[in-house]
Amino acid sequence: MSQSLAVAGTAAGPVAELALTGDLSRPARLTVSDLLAWPQHETEVSFECATSGIQRHRFTGPLLHDVLTAAGPGFDPARRKERLRFLIAVSGRDGHHALLSWAEIDPDFGRAPVLLAVTIDDSPLDGPGPQLVLPQDRCGARHISGISAIRVDGGYLL
Repeated sequence: MSQSLAVAGTAAGPVAELALTGDLSRPARLTVSDLLAWPQHETEVSFECATSGIQRHRFTGPLLHDVLTAAGPGFDPARRKERLRFLIAVSGRDGHHALLSWAEIDPDFGRAPVLLAVTIDDSPLDGPGPQLVLPQDRCGARHISGISAIRVDGGYLL
């Protein structure tokens, strides 16, 4: 798993990067190429888009949980309840945002197969950047295209 430290240039222009930040022991800047180092999962998704109706696509990419676990979230993995206070904020280059809980993607809790897609319908996402894909969502509002940042935050205590 390489971690890009600067935007790499190509003949077609800069390669999109996403920044992993927050309560992580190993924050990183990752490209689609970097995300190919993780095991790839494929899913066919059908969701309702408010502007263009029903969308059907096939996505491939690593699980969000795998990528964030490799970045070293700031909790003791043996203490299940400690994980429950962590939130994941995802931002896209187009200004769209989504918020997930760690429990939603954790195999001990919700086990949602959320992807950081590197392809859509067999087309690579190198230029626009990875896409957040939530196969379990009926509505496509949390599918974030061109992810620019993912922030993990465990500071939410009541």
